[in-house]
Amino acid sequence: MASLPIEILLGIYLGLLVGVIPALASWTLGFGFKYLTGVTLPGFGVAVLAIALAGVSGGLLALADESITQAPNAERIITAILLVGMVSMYAHSKGDQMGATFPKRLSLQSLRNRRISTDVVELVGGGDEVRISVVGQVADMEGYPPLPEPLRVEIRSVEYTFPVDLRIGELESRMAERLKTEFDLGDVEVSIDERGRASVVAAPPFSGLSKRVGDGRHAVSVDAVLPTGLARNDEVTVLTPDAQVRGTVVSARCDGAEDAPVETPDEPELADAEKPPAQVLAPTTDGGEGRLTVAVNRTDVRPLLRSADAKVVVEPRGTRREYELVSLLRRAGNRFRRVAVRSAGPLDGTTLGEARVRETYGVAVFAVRTQDGWQLAPRGDIDVEAGNELYVAGTRDSLDAFEEAVA
Repeated sequence: MASLPIEILLGIYLGLLVGVIPALASWTLGFGFKYLTGVTLPGFGVAVLAIALAGVSGGLLALADESITQAPNAERIITAILLVGMVSMYAHSKGDQMGATFPKRLSLQSLRNRRISTDVVELVGGGDEVRISVVGQVADMEGYPPLPEPLRVEIRSVEYTFPVDLRIGELESRMAERLKTEFDLGDVEVSIDERGRASVVAAPPFSGLSKRVGDGRHAVSVDAVLPTGLARNDEVTVLTPDAQVRGTVVSARCDGAEDAPVETPDEPELADAEKPPAQVLAPTTDGGEGRLTVAVNRTDVRPLLRSADAKVVVEPRGTRREYELVSLLRRAGNRFRRVAVRSAGPLDGTTLGEARVRETYGVAVFAVRTQDGWQLAPRGDIDVEAGNELYVAGTRDSLDAFEEAVA
C-alpha cells in the first residue's frame, strides 16, 4: 500500500479518467432540461447519477459502505468519488447556464437583431455611441467593375459613430446608406460583427450626374462666385438679373482647384502601418470664382441659361427640433426606443391605462403605431395589440426591462 499523498494523487487520476462520461452526461441533462422546459435540475441529484455512471454502486451512499471505506485502497476510491461528483456538478451548472442563454430560435433575423458587444461600447463611446470601422480589404461587388484603388483606400479608412441602442441590422443599413451618399457608390453591402468591425463589398459610381438629379428636375451649370464650404446637397438660391431660382447643389468647383489626395504629415518615428488614417470629409469648395451645377425645376431652366453671371446664396435648413429633443433627453439621463408588442405578452389585448406602463416599468409611452396609423401622446384608453409599435422614453435600464418584458 502506497503512502497517503500517493493514494490521493492516484485517486485524482482515477477520478479524471472515469469522470469524463459522467461529466458529459451531467452537462447534457443540465442544458437539455433548461433549454426545453426552463427547469433547473437539482445539482445533488445529478452528482449522484454521475457517480453511479462512473461505476460506483450506490452513488454517494458508497462513501458509507464498509466494503469501500475499509478497503486497502479506500483513500484512492474516496478521492475519485468526490472528484467525479465535483466535476459533474460543475458540468451541470455550465450546461444549465448555456440552456438559459441559448436562443430558442436561431435565424438570420435573430442574428441581425443582436447588438454590439457591451465592452466595445464602453471602450469607445462611454455607453452613448459605438464606433464602426472598416476591417480587411474592401471587396468588389460581383457583376460590377472593380473599385478604383484610391476610392478603395478612402473607404477602408472611414470610421462612423452611431447610437449604441441600434441593433446590428440597423447599423449595417445606416452605414451602407452613409457610404453610398458620401462616396456616390453604385451599390454597397455592409456586414458588422459584435466587435464593431465592418466588412464592406462595394460597386463604383456608374451613372455620374444623372444619378444625383431627381425625377422632374434638371441640372444646369452657371458661373458664379461660390462661398467657402459649399457642398453637394446644399440648398441654394441663384440670383439672376430677371429671376431667383432655388435649387439643390449637384456639384461645385472653384477655378484653379486641383484634386489632390489627403496627405498626413510625415512622422519618422512611426511606421506606415502605425500612422492614424486620414479623416475623410465630404468635398467642399474653397471659395471664389467657379462653376456651379444645380438641380432645378423645369420652369427655372431658361432664366439660368440666359444668365452670363449669377450670384449664389446658401439657404439655411432651419433648426432640427428632433436633435434638440434627443439632446435634452440624453442630458436628463434618458433615452427613447421603439418596442414591438409580442403576442400573448403583458400588453397584448390591454389598454395603456390598464397596463400602468409608467408605474410598472418606469417608462413613458409618447407614441403608438398601429395598422391604422400613428397615435401621438396616446391616452390611457388606447387599445394595444400584438404587432403594435410603442415609442417609449426612460432610462436605459428601464427601457431594457420594458423591452424584455413586452417585446
